[in-house]
Amino acid sequence: MKITTIGFWGAYPGQDSATSCYLIEQDNFRLVIDLGSGALSKLQKYTDIPSINAVVISHFHNDHIADVGAFQYACFVQQQLGNLSRSVPIYAGKDEAENFASLNHEATEAVPIPKNQAFTVGPFKIETTMTEHPRPCYALKISNQDRTIVYTADTAYFDELVDFSREANLLIAECSFYKGMDGSGPGHMTSEECGTLASSANVGSMWLTHLPHFGDHQQLLQEAKEVYTGLVKLTSEGQTWES
Repeated sequence: MKITTIGFWGAYPGQDSATSCYLIEQDNFRLVIDLGSGALSKLQKYTDIPSINAVVISHFHNDHIADVGAFQYACFVQQQLGNLSRSVPIYAGKDEAENFASLNHEATEAVPIPKNQAFTVGPFKIETTMTEHPRPCYALKISNQDRTIVYTADTAYFDELVDFSREANLLIAECSFYKGMDGSGPGHMTSEECGTLASSANVGSMWLTHLPHFGDHQQLLQEAKEVYTGLVKLTSEGQTWES
């Protein structure tokens, strides 16, 4: 299983970069997690459109779905060119009916994420839990036979997330705020809370993502390391983890 960071910013993309998007690959199956602003352009540096087998959307905030429409047009064009012969499933929660329905298109199919039930996408088993966020959002636990990645998506810290993340080989934790700030209102975590989550869940390593557009990101890293003694990295485009 290999994961590549495509976009890592929160809210909006920085110059020549993208908001939330990740590519997970195994056995020639390519799964995309979130399609934020700027993601589709960046994604094509790492795979072509017809090779994408499925997409999972954590929630319907624009920094996680802004490029879904462009992706739908891209799939439709590739169908017309004869390069894509199937509809691409886009998995998402049905909590927002109108947004969920918009995932249906000529070349894409909306597929509901089952609540409280694992499901299979290609070679991956996916489990979810609802996060603490202003609109319905799903943290994702993605596993193969040997390894597990947990992606917090957008969330404030809550105790149940520790059990959900426990013993993950890689934790991709949203880190929107610095130590001492309060992210509970907007539903985001601080660097210190990310460290607490990683330490309490005994994960193998952690990436900090959904990064803010203010402050020094190296400070985020150091603050997380004050609590968690394992390997911590700031996400960046093209960064990979493979096991």
